[in-house]
Amino acid sequence: MNQNSLFKNAVILGLITAMGPFAIDMYLPALPDIEKSLGEGAMLSLTAFFASFGVFQLIFGTLSDMYGRRAPMLAGLILFVAAGIGCALASSVGMLVLFRFLQGIGGAAGMIIARAVVRDLYHGVQEVKMMSLLMLIFSVSPLLAPLAGSYVVEFAGWRAVFWGITILGGLGIVLLLTSLSETLPREKRIEAGFDGMKKAFAILVRDKPFVGMTLIGAFGITTFFIYLGNSSFVMMEYYGLSARGFSLAFSANAAAFFAAAQCNGWLAKRFGIHNIILPATIGFTLCMSILAALVLAGFTALPMVLGLMFASFAFLGIVIPTISVMALANHGDIAGTAASVMNTVQLVTGAAVIAISGLFADGTPMPMVLGMAGSALLTLGFSIWTFAGHKIEEPA
Repeated sequence: MNQNSLFKNAVILGLITAMGPFAIDMYLPALPDIEKSLGEGAMLSLTAFFASFGVFQLIFGTLSDMYGRRAPMLAGLILFVAAGIGCALASSVGMLVLFRFLQGIGGAAGMIIARAVVRDLYHGVQEVKMMSLLMLIFSVSPLLAPLAGSYVVEFAGWRAVFWGITILGGLGIVLLLTSLSETLPREKRIEAGFDGMKKAFAILVRDKPFVGMTLIGAFGITTFFIYLGNSSFVMMEYYGLSARGFSLAFSANAAAFFAAAQCNGWLAKRFGIHNIILPATIGFTLCMSILAALVLAGFTALPMVLGLMFASFAFLGIVIPTISVMALANHGDIAGTAASVMNTVQLVTGAAVIAISGLFADGTPMPMVLGMAGSALLTLGFSIWTFAGHKIEEPA
């Protein structure tokens, strides 16, 4: 497949994949205004979105293995748009939480099925390149969404954020209908119904390397989720940054992740896909551990915190896309289910940790940083268990 086709698919799949995360990142600067408008509890809307976004990926992934990629993705995008309208019109925190839960269900479809499409079309190093390109397009969310959200909130109010997200969902429907063909032929689909789903899950649970790589991805990305859930309060209230200043600080760390991810194709070709994960995990954990030690010692200067986080997320940008490719390598016939299991574990873990970390928030960076360091240590532990304890073949 030529480079033009690869880049075109990356743009389409990247934009569809980014809708769910964009729906998270764009409204982060609006959280304080939402609480002022609707009352306390706006953070629950973030937890509700994460929970449904994680759990329903499991369902959409399996449905895509049974009925093809396009139909389940279209259903999810339609729900995403409808729920976005509900969020924009919400008159209470309870209504907002409900519609965010529904929006998370819709966003799950594009997020997970796009990864299965990548597995349908590409393999090995080419798949790593495609996943990294997809991540580059996907990076528009954490790079631009918080900044865009801060401008929208400033000039049009928090409800306009949800109207913008709704328009993005409509664009996704147009792209799906006009530019993306079915990638899973009928003869390759699994048996429809509960038995087919049960067989697919049983294969994955018995595959210990897959379980290990799923946990590596889960605790690696949870580090970012802890930052996602706590950073707006820490940066804006403890360090005194404006909404725009917070957006720039947030974007810098996201840029480190996605810029590093673009090196993955070269690194995989030069050293082998599985050989780059453990060194990157060690670098990630080392940076987070140093940051935690300094914060515990009382050093909380903003440049130091942002610098070490920048380095940490750069290493994480090597780990996450590569581990995703490795985990799906031997499960092409159930790629949707495998991708959904991996993402569901990641996002449900992230939602739970966000809720727990909120209990310890005290307005200082310490709870956030310690939680991130703890997740990094677990990432390293599962990396050692997976790659030292099991023989893992290089994808073709």
